[in-house]
Amino acid sequence: MKHWIKSGSPWIWLTAGSVSISMIAVLGILLLIGWKGLSYFWPTALQEWHTTDGQVIVGQLYDVEKFHGKSSENQERLIIKVGNRDINGFDFININQDKIQSVTKPKDLVVVDRLQHGKYFGTIIETSNGLELNRQQVEAWVRSEKAKIDLLEQEQYKLYRQLDALPSSGLPSNKRKQQESALNEQVKTMSTQLSYSYLTLKDSQGKSYKLSSDNVVDIWFPNAMSLQEKIGHWFDELYDFVSDSPREANSEGGVFPAIFGTILLVLLMSVIVMPLGVIAAIYLHEYAKPNMLTRLVRIAVINLAGVPSIVYGVFGLGFFVYVVGGTLDQLFYSNELPTPTFGTPGLLWSALTLAILTLPVVIVATEEGLSRIPNSVRHGSLALGATQFETLWKIVLPMASPAIMTGLILAVARAAGEVAPLMLVGVVKLAPSLPVDSVAPYLHLDRKFMHLGYHIYDVGFQSPNVEAARPIVYATAFLLVTVIIGLNLTAIAIRNNLREKYRTLEL
Repeated sequence: MKHWIKSGSPWIWLTAGSVSISMIAVLGILLLIGWKGLSYFWPTALQEWHTTDGQVIVGQLYDVEKFHGKSSENQERLIIKVGNRDINGFDFININQDKIQSVTKPKDLVVVDRLQHGKYFGTIIETSNGLELNRQQVEAWVRSEKAKIDLLEQEQYKLYRQLDALPSSGLPSNKRKQQESALNEQVKTMSTQLSYSYLTLKDSQGKSYKLSSDNVVDIWFPNAMSLQEKIGHWFDELYDFVSDSPREANSEGGVFPAIFGTILLVLLMSVIVMPLGVIAAIYLHEYAKPNMLTRLVRIAVINLAGVPSIVYGVFGLGFFVYVVGGTLDQLFYSNELPTPTFGTPGLLWSALTLAILTLPVVIVATEEGLSRIPNSVRHGSLALGATQFETLWKIVLPMASPAIMTGLILAVARAAGEVAPLMLVGVVKLAPSLPVDSVAPYLHLDRKFMHLGYHIYDVGFQSPNVEAARPIVYATAFLLVTVIIGLNLTAIAIRNNLREKYRTLEL
């Protein structure tokens, strides 16, 4: 036993066990988030509960709770999502199992996903254009109405973009006003061309409800769908989630602006932090003399990695937004004051703040890569007549490029999940437009943006109905992890390619 302990085998097994437990825990968390999030898009069956007091409840079974009642220690309480938020005033009701008389799943029950007030559960009574009330006809009606409305809205969007571009078109003021009035007339004409059809529906209490086609996102009959249709619907809902804009205070709709903002922010941060971090590491390792000042700088860089992220947010707000942004407004946008252009939180200041936050990671990783390169390589290059810069550029940096990419991977992993500093320097609950569009200069660094991390915080903690928004939180969290993993895998692939490319220099 003593010989076995002295051999070091217990520590090897302990390390292997700790790594295995950590991997299982991480995998378990990812599976939990994925299951909770992705199951939200599955077309759950609608049930009709008949209670002992004659009440009829239509909804989806959300959860079953056990509790200790008066008559029995183990009783069950059903949590039912009833929808129809604008009619009922709530999304969920609780009912004890012993009060339920019967449960059915009628085939004609329909789920209507609306632009406002969430989902509607009920049955279709009639349509304004006399369609047959079968599933195929109703679904075809939804597709045709959406295509008609989308086409007209796209034409309106183009006209609005032309209106936005008029001030910078360089036309004389009289001609610009003429074009502006003509475009406004076209917008009004298109608005009058939007004619909507209507559905008349009935809820579980027998109350009728008239629904305009412009308020319909999708309609499906979950109890009449086959397994293949449910799988197709699941993919359609997942696609809509990642491609649509949010609505209903971010508790409905998609998260495309948040995905776009997260990826764009990380890319801008990477473009800023990589040159700064690599240049700082090169100076500290290749040019700076090993004295007390250099050691103090290294200690300061390492300590910066432990500063709370909210402190970086306060620094970004005070320095980048108010000092730098305010100065830019005074110099270049004085005609727009007192309305600020760059003297307000935006995409540029968020990217710079995250670059400062992740700078220590890149510096330390790059220095570690430079220190692993033998000095004999440098001396050999210098002996052959190369200058120090040529040696650094053509030999040292290529050999250290895998370590530099490792620093980038760590920086991306940290920056993509940060929320606290972004709340101060640019992220918002709902951005009216993307930072990139077809209007010059195309990339608008002064605009505010949405972020997946802040979207999770907003939906999970600021939503008026947290229970109804919980699946959105899981789905967005899983999407954020997927985005981070995708960015890291891209960086890892580049690093491995560089490692193979410059492997001969290490021999």
